[in-house]
Amino acid sequence: MGIKVKAIERNVAFEKGKQKWAYVMQADLYGQLTQSKVIEEAAVRSGLAKQVINAAWGAIGAVITAWATEGHSVAVPGLGSLRFGLNSTAVEDVNKVSSSLINRRYIIFVPNADIKEELAKTSVNITCYDRNGKIVKQVTSADKENSGEGDNKGDTTQGGGTSQGGGTSQEGGGTNQGGDSSQGGGTTEGGGGDDNVSL
Repeated sequence: MGIKVKAIERNVAFEKGKQKWAYVMQADLYGQLTQSKVIEEAAVRSGLAKQVINAAWGAIGAVITAWATEGHSVAVPGLGSLRFGLNSTAVEDVNKVSSSLINRRYIIFVPNADIKEELAKTSVNITCYDRNGKIVKQVTSADKENSGEGDNKGDTTQGGGTSQGGGTSQEGGGTNQGGDSSQGGGTTEGGGGDDNVSL
C-alpha cells in the first residue's frame, strides 16, 4: 500500500477577480493511529509485554519533553531528532525585546536517513479531483523521488474511488501548507527541510 495523495483543482490566482486553475497536490491521511494501537503493535513485533512497552513509551516521552524544553535536540529512537523552534517579531530597539514578541512555538522534527530512504522508495497513489469534486484521474507511481517514470496512467482502483476531500477542502488554497514563515515578520529558527509541528 502506497502513500495516498489528492490532486485538487483550485483557483491559484492571487489577484482578485482573476482565475487560474491548477491541480494542487496534498497528502491524504488515512487517520490517526492511537497510542494504544501503537503499543499493541510494538508488543507483537518485539515479543515484549504491552505493560513493558507502555512504561518505556511514557519514560521516553518524559525524557524528550524534559530535555527538549531546555533547548536540547533530542534523539527519538528509530525516528530522528526533535527540538523546539519559534517565530517572533523583529524589533530595532533592544529595550523592546521581550517574550511577548514570540508569535508561535513549534516542534522541529528531523527524520533520520532510514526513514527518508524508505519514504523515497514508497509508491504514491494520486487521485485527481476537478473543481466540482469529481474524480477525473487516478495515477499510481512507484517512482523514487520525482523521476516521473513508471506511472500507470490507466484507470486503477488504488487510492480509493471515494470523494473524500473531493474539492471541498479549504486547505492551502493554492499555497504551500505550513508556509507561515512570514507570520510576525520575524525569523524562523531551524528552517530548511525540517518538519514543523505547531504546539
